[in-house]
Amino acid sequence: MALSRRLDDKQLILLKQGKGYFHIGAAGHEAAGMAAALCFDPAKDFAYPYYRDQAFCLGWGMTSRDHLLSFLAKKDDPSSGGRQMPQHYGHKKLNIVSQSSSTGTQFLQATGAGFSLLRNNDNAIVYVSAGEGATSQGDFHEALNWASRDRVPVIFHIENNKYAISVPIERQTAGASVYKISGGYDNLARFNVDGTNFFQTQLAFKKAVERARRGKGPSVIESDVVRLLPHSSSDDQRKYRSKQELESDRQKDPLIQFADICIGEGIAKKEEFDKISKDIHSLVDSDAEWAESQSDPDPSDCMKNIYFSQNSPSEYPLNVVSKEKIVMIDAINHALDEELTYNDRLVIYGQDVAGGKGGVFTATRGLTDKHGEGRVFNSPLAESSIIGTAVGMSTLGYRPVIEIQFGDYIWYGMMQLRNEVATMRYRSNGKWSCPMVIRVPVGGYIHGSLCHSQCIDGYFTHLPGIYIAYPSNAADTKGLLKMACRMNDPVMFMEHKGLYRQGFASSLEPDENYLLPFGIAAIVQEGIDLTIVTW
Repeated sequence: MALSRRLDDKQLILLKQGKGYFHIGAAGHEAAGMAAALCFDPAKDFAYPYYRDQAFCLGWGMTSRDHLLSFLAKKDDPSSGGRQMPQHYGHKKLNIVSQSSSTGTQFLQATGAGFSLLRNNDNAIVYVSAGEGATSQGDFHEALNWASRDRVPVIFHIENNKYAISVPIERQTAGASVYKISGGYDNLARFNVDGTNFFQTQLAFKKAVERARRGKGPSVIESDVVRLLPHSSSDDQRKYRSKQELESDRQKDPLIQFADICIGEGIAKKEEFDKISKDIHSLVDSDAEWAESQSDPDPSDCMKNIYFSQNSPSEYPLNVVSKEKIVMIDAINHALDEELTYNDRLVIYGQDVAGGKGGVFTATRGLTDKHGEGRVFNSPLAESSIIGTAVGMSTLGYRPVIEIQFGDYIWYGMMQLRNEVATMRYRSNGKWSCPMVIRVPVGGYIHGSLCHSQCIDGYFTHLPGIYIAYPSNAADTKGLLKMACRMNDPVMFMEHKGLYRQGFASSLEPDENYLLPFGIAAIVQEGIDLTIVTW
């Protein structure tokens, strides 16, 4: 806790010296973060901390040097290799999953990580945190809904300092209470604690963690904390907070409270706290000097880790297994069936994909019966939930193949797609990745009018970090989809609905070994006058 406070002070000094560019502080949140961290097992549990969780990350196992490397955007910054702003935490060895600037996206990712831990059956759990302002995002309630429904082992920590930048909670949240608005979800435990009191907060986390490990489901812990610094180094909170209010918060300083309790109860002496403060002051100064001497990122590496570095194989033999042609929708079904058999960590989910329905276009018909409800299952009707949980599952080693029922509704999940799926590998400097397949029926010719006919490829072909597939016939569909299921990057697999059952898009079916590499053109007709490139 004291180390986190001193790191805040030191980073602000470095900022004034022109050695840093941005800072967002944890002062006032230290007790809540440290109380939480000490209740988990970083060797098997996973963490999705938000930007005020500096003390939490220290308690989880990060060092002051780690934080300073990040603040100074150094090459060996474990969070991002200098690619992200400070306080965007990540640490592969400590199971701290890379975080972005998007408030609220982490809730669904943590829920997806919880899906993976349930399947692993190793009694591990997930921590995810945010400020109270982020609970206004729909992803928060979508995550609570799905986590509660499936009793996912996730602890949602909401650190309520009463301000989302300058907006007070009374203008943000009905009833000014996250504890109250999170009521109504079955299997969800709720706690509201004084987050400036280390001991009270730790007791709540112990109960929540024990409950999750016993398979009882998720918990929400709302910690009432204080924000002793402006929102960030770009903010001046004196513009919207009174002197009296700021002084009142300073009287609740968690470090002072912790020392007073320990001294009053005879746990420690004032002299011991004084020595800790002196030692930490020297440690941070020394670590800052060391961090300043470390190497900056090489500018020539700026394009690395947008995609996985190894290219897919150049060619596979096309061995036909049928004398009769199949249509595209059957090619999709057969490819998914084969990949479910090939990879026991591949899962398929989305709206209406399971059971007898098998999707509104029947692409997944029969797969639940053959492979089980744990492998092919229905999701809630929530596109952000589908994509966000897939991020969480994939970062923990599973291979989600998700379906967005119509491309026209993918926009609900755009934040997860643009700022999470596409950037995970790049922003973590290759330490984290989220390979998945996003199947999306697109296009018209089904009398679908405005909202069942959209062609969305023009948007996503300009999005680095995601591969695009858009097959025109059944053989290509099977080969590309099977390849997509084995690639180490996210793939958006667009399927034109007008081609699903067209005879002119049918083909003889390749066998289960056929994989069609991405980025290799098929020459349909040779000539000498004109070149047409299309998809």
